[in-house]
Amino acid sequence: MDEHLGPEWPCSPGRPRPGHARLRERRPARRRVPRGAQHDRPLVRVASGAGGQRPPTLTIVASGNGASALPVGMRLLRRGGNALDAVEACARIVEADPTDTSVGRGGKPNVLGIVELDASIVDGTTHRVGAVAALVGYLYPITIARAVMERTPHVMLVGAGAARFAREIGAAKAQNLTASTRELWVERLRKAHETPASVRRRARLLPVVRKTVREERGTVNFLAIDGAGHIASAVTTSGWAYKYPGRVGDSPIVGAGNYCDTRYGAAACTGFGELAIRNVTAKTAVDRLAKGIAPVEVARLAVADANVLDDAAFNIVVLAADGTHASATNREGRRYCFMTADMEEPVTTAREVVR
Repeated sequence: MDEHLGPEWPCSPGRPRPGHARLRERRPARRRVPRGAQHDRPLVRVASGAGGQRPPTLTIVASGNGASALPVGMRLLRRGGNALDAVEACARIVEADPTDTSVGRGGKPNVLGIVELDASIVDGTTHRVGAVAALVGYLYPITIARAVMERTPHVMLVGAGAARFAREIGAAKAQNLTASTRELWVERLRKAHETPASVRRRARLLPVVRKTVREERGTVNFLAIDGAGHIASAVTTSGWAYKYPGRVGDSPIVGAGNYCDTRYGAAACTGFGELAIRNVTAKTAVDRLAKGIAPVEVARLAVADANVLDDAAFNIVVLAADGTHASATNREGRRYCFMTADMEEPVTTAREVVR
């Protein structure tokens, strides 16, 4: 893994305040789904302990495309590793996988054929965050985002500045446009009556983007609780396929597509990132956890919030500090996955559909 160590910049994040629930929000009773429940319903895992105490339950929750990475993250946690290391390690596996065309190497490019990557990572205990956006030419944006958090006085770097920083710290470079994703890009342009040469000559890209950008979205997210009870979250993506150059979605926007607070829990989004930005979805979800609302209802409320906006295509995963978790979507066929310390393999199950 890339080097993370280096001088830390002093910061005084202060104690974050719990979020304020909306006045008309009801506080539903917590719901539990017993182990072994059918997998066509969202599962909720509950930690247990003697004497009414709930020791930290090693848990990692992810979007469905993160399942292959969970055993690596869980091995790290079982060995005493921390949540921040676990979510980064998981994210790196997906970023390096060229078969996932929504993240990292092999991610689908923008309309000009350039793969622009976004990522963010959050430490729920210190509230330190790091993010990069529109990063080109590097393999592990999540590691660069963590370096932004740990080695600069900033929380986000974008575009050429993010690439310059990545070069300065010696981050791994990559040609992220693979032969297969290039073929997909060329075919998409062909359907819009364009070629790579013609689109690059265009003075106006918006007419082409309007024909190419819809429907192609993807991201991976990871939420984890370690043995000390600390929570961390990571989100990484190549964003909308065939997007306008420089488009940034919710994944690197802390509070929109990614947020966690060790006292309450974590949330992360996939789908139409503009919706999560407009609703500040991840922070709102954690604020609801702080009010005592169960993860299953928090997930439902987040999708309901998205459904009132136009062109809603939205998914969320939610993890509470006690280890319970849930996921919801407004599209059929969406799944999420999870793994706890007592499991040999991760479980992938359906997200609850909210209309």
